[in-house]
Amino acid sequence: MAASTTRRPDERIETIRRRWVFRHPAVIRAAHWINLVCLAVLLMSGLQIFNAHPALYWGSASTFDAPLLAVTNDETTEGAARGIVRIGDHTVDTTGWLGLSTAQGQTTGRAFPAWITLPAHQDLATGRRWHFLFAWAFFINGLIYLIYGIESGQLRRRIVPQRDQIRHLGGSIREHLTLTFPKGEEARRYNTLQKLSYFVVIVLLLPMMLLTGLAMSPGFNAVLPLPALFGGRQSARTVHFIVTNLLVLFTLVHVALVLVSGAWNNLRGMVTGWFVIETTKTSDPGKTSYPGKTSYPGKTSYPGKGR
Repeated sequence: MAASTTRRPDERIETIRRRWVFRHPAVIRAAHWINLVCLAVLLMSGLQIFNAHPALYWGSASTFDAPLLAVTNDETTEGAARGIVRIGDHTVDTTGWLGLSTAQGQTTGRAFPAWITLPAHQDLATGRRWHFLFAWAFFINGLIYLIYGIESGQLRRRIVPQRDQIRHLGGSIREHLTLTFPKGEEARRYNTLQKLSYFVVIVLLLPMMLLTGLAMSPGFNAVLPLPALFGGRQSARTVHFIVTNLLVLFTLVHVALVLVSGAWNNLRGMVTGWFVIETTKTSDPGKTSYPGKTSYPGKTSYPGKGR
């Protein structure tokens, strides 16, 4: 039976179109990947430094008997070794992850396991060298990004929500919770939660990371008394640790959303700058449709006929 060449007056046909848009300039892309490397090295070397004294305090001095947090190990009532994380008066068993882990077939007591520290073996001096080197690389890269972002207007467009987006904040939260992501023209710009999270990271967390890091440096403190801003050098170390964990959490959520919202499209956009958005064209009801025909306003095309 031949297919009908007409459709019902109330019938609509949707056509999905793919359009390439240039989303990320070269400076933004380069800064993104340099940041990734710097933050990975800073995290791993920072955990190496933390392992040298795996406890946090508040104030200027280390109150060894009453740390805010300690990652250590002890023995169970049966005499078996176990790793623990102590937060105030509360203790959590973390054997195999924190406090007590297996390296090269041997169980060893160390706060963070060897696979996540740089270097893998316990070496405070080398860990400090890696940390300070990449801290400077991270600072210089961030300064270039900041100058370029302000001069080009990219920073404002990427971290400052527009008025209509602020009004849609509740909807944006709902969309993220249900893993529903913007389509069409709306996908060309960051949504409200993206902008707000980037704003917090760039304006609050990263400067706090820098200041607390400098506050732990005796040489720098001889010039500026930064520890006083945080209530003491040990307080600065604790805030530094907390901000690090917040940045790790942000990174994990960021990577998860990149994967579920279109891993290849997002990755290609951050490598080449080009991003694909999909728009849906809905035909008007009541018009006649022919097999292989595409209708455009004011123009008709038939199979085999050039446009």
